[in-house]
Amino acid sequence: MLDQKLIRENPASVEEGLSLRGKVFNISNIRDLAVKKKEIDIEISSLQSESKKLSKSIGEVIGKSQNNNSQEVNILKKKGNEYRTKISEFEEKKRILDKKIHNEISNLPNLPSKDAPIGKDESHNVQVKSWGEPLITENLKSHWEIGESLNLFDSIKSTKISKSRFITLIGNGARLERALINFMLDMHIKNGYLELMPPALVNSESLTGSGQLPKFSNESFKCSNDDLWLSPTAEVPLTAFHKNEIIDPKELPIKYVAYSPCFRREAGSYGRDTRGLIRLHQFNKVELYWFCDPNKSIEAHKRITSDAESILRKLNLPYRLVDICTGDLGFSSSRTFDLEVWLPSSKCYREISSCSNCLDFQARRSSIRTKIDKKNIYLHTLNGSGLAIGRTMAAILENGQQKDGSVKIPDALVPYFGSKFLKTA
Repeated sequence: MLDQKLIRENPASVEEGLSLRGKVFNISNIRDLAVKKKEIDIEISSLQSESKKLSKSIGEVIGKSQNNNSQEVNILKKKGNEYRTKISEFEEKKRILDKKIHNEISNLPNLPSKDAPIGKDESHNVQVKSWGEPLITENLKSHWEIGESLNLFDSIKSTKISKSRFITLIGNGARLERALINFMLDMHIKNGYLELMPPALVNSESLTGSGQLPKFSNESFKCSNDDLWLSPTAEVPLTAFHKNEIIDPKELPIKYVAYSPCFRREAGSYGRDTRGLIRLHQFNKVELYWFCDPNKSIEAHKRITSDAESILRKLNLPYRLVDICTGDLGFSSSRTFDLEVWLPSSKCYREISSCSNCLDFQARRSSIRTKIDKKNIYLHTLNGSGLAIGRTMAAILENGQQKDGSVKIPDALVPYFGSKFLKTA
């Protein structure tokens, strides 16, 4: 959530910053509401000050006359009641304004970082570096063809269980999924992350705090009889884990890693990636999440990205790092680095992790603060996939495919998987 004070005092700057996302934002209505609220705050403060002075005067009069029911005291008490009535009326106006302002600001995305490349869409994203040698050979199989030939998963039968875009992992497919989850968790724990395993169901307040609601309600699955949703990413419960807290600065940075199933409608994506493991309604992911000192989040962003990269390097999967332009940034992000893994069958890189610095955007929505120089301030949050499991499996199948139809398992994963190759039974 954006700073209300910034909107009130410098609306032109906010509109200019948001326009870098490729859309015109008019925040004049929010600014007017914020100004009215500030005026009410001043009025309430003034009335409370006068009320305190009056209470002191009443005490002095009673002390002198030893009569708490004199005409003078009664007049002063009546005036005091009038103050309290006015204060109550203004506080009700403030509550109504607070709700309106909160609803309006909740729909505004984060301000893009000044360091993010300026552009309208993904075509303006900037490749920062690449790693590894992409496999470029003709007649390579896609990961779903490999999966079918090795009987690793089944999407057709899964439609009998649920609907399209769900998948059932079979035998070595399930085994490889578990191996990847455990490998990634162990790697990140060694790098200083504390493992959490949060609930898969989250309430509306948690989704709002991380930025999924109200804007992206059509992207998530909701339980019909409860205020609960299937979590679209572990970023949601990890943000909410410290909701309404003031975190001791000595504990920062707090670094969490969490495996979780993720559920997304993928609204508007039908017709794309309908086969295989790339775009499913349910998928597994290992998430990295930081709470950090606001003065150190730029460096933290580099480190969380490096931690996600380390998994790709350990698995010997070619990838590239892309700096996301302002028009392609996620709603809550100020700056994002995408890691894109090489998929030989399509001869292109595909996103496997987005590492984002959200600054104080999520912390402000979730009321998560720390104390610096004796003042309570909002801390900064960062998140990144470390990694998306299904897409990692797809990359392993395609990059490790052999002429005899088997798949070579990356050396670092062999102790977890139990063998060096995936073969037909």
